[in-house]
Amino acid sequence: MGWTLTALFFLSLISPLFAEGKIEPSNAQELKKKKIELQKETDIQFKQWKKSLSPQQQAWENVLEENLGSFYLPIYKAAKVKNRKTAWDYVKDNPDLPRVLIIGDSVSRGYTQAVRNALQGKVNVHRAPANCGPTRTGLQKLDIWLGNGDWDLISFNFGIHDRKTDVSVYEENLKKIINRLKKTNARLLWVETTPIPEDTKYGPNSAIIERNKLAAKIMQENRIAICSLYGWIYPDLQKFQNKNDVHFSGTGYQRLAEKVAQDILKHLPSK
Repeated sequence: MGWTLTALFFLSLISPLFAEGKIEPSNAQELKKKKIELQKETDIQFKQWKKSLSPQQQAWENVLEENLGSFYLPIYKAAKVKNRKTAWDYVKDNPDLPRVLIIGDSVSRGYTQAVRNALQGKVNVHRAPANCGPTRTGLQKLDIWLGNGDWDLISFNFGIHDRKTDVSVYEENLKKIINRLKKTNARLLWVETTPIPEDTKYGPNSAIIERNKLAAKIMQENRIAICSLYGWIYPDLQKFQNKNDVHFSGTGYQRLAEKVAQDILKHLPSK
C-alpha cells in the first residue's frame, strides 16, 4: 500500500507536465525515471529552503530527515517546497501556553493539524517526528520522540499496527511505554484506537476492540485518562472513514480532532 500511495502522489505532481507536453514517458521505466528526477529536484529545493531557516528549525528538520523514513519523508519534502502545512511542521512555542505532544500512527497524523488549529492560542501542539507504528517501535524510538521537551501533556496511542501483535506482548510493551512516559512528569492521555474495516486486509475489527479493552484496563490501573475516540467516531464511521481503509476523509479527521482537542483541554494540568 505504501508504494502505491507514493507512486500516486508523485504521479499527481508529474501529470500537469504530461498535459503541457513537457514529458511523455512511453512506459513504466520512463515514468520511474521521471519520478527519480522529480525527487532529485525536490531534494535540491528542500535543501535551499532548509538553509533559510533558523538554527532551531534546522535542528528539527534534521530530526525529521532521520526519522520520517522512505515513505513519508519524500511526501513531507514535496509539501514544504510548495509551502504547504503538515502535521510535522516546526512549532515555535508561545512560552505562555502549555506544551502538548501527540504520539501515534497515521490516523493521529491525520488529525494533528486539525487539533492544532482547534487549540490555537490555547496550547502549543507538537507531533512526534514519525509515523509511530507499533509498540515495538515505540520502545525503540520513544526517547527520540520525546526530545528535550518539557511536556505538560502527552497524548499517545498504539493499536492499528499492533492488531496482529500477541496480546501478551502488546500488554507488556504498553506497560513499558507508560513507565517511560511517566518519567517526563507530564499528564498522560491515552487515545483509543479507531475502528478498522472488517472485510479487508486490516480486519477483523475484533482485534482493535480486544486491544482497546486491554489498554483501558492498563490505563485505569495507572490512573491515566482515556480519550474515547473509538466510541466517538463509530456511530458515523461510514460517513467519515475511507472505504476499505483505516484512514479517514478530511471531514473525518476534523471530527476526530474535535474529541482529541476537547480531551486535551479537559486533562491539561493547571498551572
